[in-house]
Amino acid sequence: MQKRAVILAGGKGTRLRPYTVALPKPLVPVGEKPILEIIIRQLINYGFNHITITVNHLAEIIKAFFGDGSKWGVKIDYTYEDKPLSTMGPLTLIRDLPDDFLVMNGDILTDLNFTDFYNFHVSNGNSFSISSFLREEMIDYGVLVVDEHFKLKNFDEKPKYSFLVSMGVYMVNRSVLNSIPPNEYFGFDHLMTDLIKKNQFPVVFPFEGKWLDIGRPDDYEKAVELVHQISY
Repeated sequence: MQKRAVILAGGKGTRLRPYTVALPKPLVPVGEKPILEIIIRQLINYGFNHITITVNHLAEIIKAFFGDGSKWGVKIDYTYEDKPLSTMGPLTLIRDLPDDFLVMNGDILTDLNFTDFYNFHVSNGNSFSISSFLREEMIDYGVLVVDEHFKLKNFDEKPKYSFLVSMGVYMVNRSVLNSIPPNEYFGFDHLMTDLIKKNQFPVVFPFEGKWLDIGRPDDYEKAVELVHQISY
């Protein structure tokens, strides 16, 4: 059985500078290995045997490092964007996708069980599944609650809010590709809005383990600590 994964690795990693000045973000080491190698090793451990990496910025460095995947005993191929296509646009460049496949960002550190997520998606017949994480954020300010006349009705000192966020890991049914315009900049947000309008509601998969999106320098520092708690 073919289990296919698409890793989105075409971004410039501008938020992670200066680490990404000379290296593409997926090759920035987290502990002893690049984050993208950690992801690939995890996917292999969960039975994925064909991985497509979407590349753009510093593409040749990524391709030189991973090659055809034979080093890890997996098939790796690539799609190249000649212009930025955001997160969902690159899927239209891949011609041989199976009925259901995994899509994820190339800068995610997590201990998500990809098999559980895969089975959840397929067994429920979902068109699009979103892995989600309950995030807590503290506001560093005193929050003022006022009425229509701007009279203070309540005051909340440095409140903490909880909300579900997308982990950047998705399961996709091939039928969704009909909603993605070819060779156009089309992001996750665009696709979600489109599917909701069509009443093709994506389904959320709640996850309570470890997760980090390595987007900023302070995230990178957290990732160096977290990687020792992640199996790959």
